[in-house]
Amino acid sequence: MNKEARVQFVINTLKELYPTIPVPLDHKDPYTLLIAVLLSAQCTDVRVNQITPLLFAKADNPYDMVKMSVEEIKEIIRPCGLSPMKSKGIHGLSEILIEKHNGEVPQSFEALEELPAVGHKTASVVMSQAFGVPAFPVDTHIHRLMYRWNLSNGKNVAQTEKDAKRLFPKALWNDLHLQIIWYGREYSPARGWSLEKDIITKTIGKKSIIEAMS
Repeated sequence: MNKEARVQFVINTLKELYPTIPVPLDHKDPYTLLIAVLLSAQCTDVRVNQITPLLFAKADNPYDMVKMSVEEIKEIIRPCGLSPMKSKGIHGLSEILIEKHNGEVPQSFEALEELPAVGHKTASVVMSQAFGVPAFPVDTHIHRLMYRWNLSNGKNVAQTEKDAKRLFPKALWNDLHLQIIWYGREYSPARGWSLEKDIITKTIGKKSIIEAMS
């Protein structure tokens, strides 16, 4: 199977498995999504979805968020890990949204990436899920699977993102990045992985990986 056929196989299989695609992080608008994505760094989405209702009950917009102290935010989000950095980031970006953007989440990669604690991946998730702008945020699942599927060399996430954008049609990026995440969790996890269940890797995966698993 050449690369084009392998890419098409991935698209077709994922579409079959996930015709409707749930969004992993609970949110109601761009601001709550931004905060949820920021909290998800090195934390599971399940844990984030347990914590955000507690935080958003007190502050689900930047104006209420800046009324809280960094310490108060930190106490609530502690179970998500990295709470000193994340609480400062949430408070700081809320101030900037009020000062610079009329309390709204900006709709550009540049403006988002200027916010404290917001990196390229977070900006990409917000652009794609809140505003429908084509983006391909690469998390650990996508990074792992692009390598297993022999579609990227696995050197770093920036390279994986470049490869994904080059190989997959732009119109499908927003769906695909979510479909790959769900697939990674269900069929191709980092640990406790069964090649039998993992139809995509079994069909198109890197020879060395398949041989190591056989």
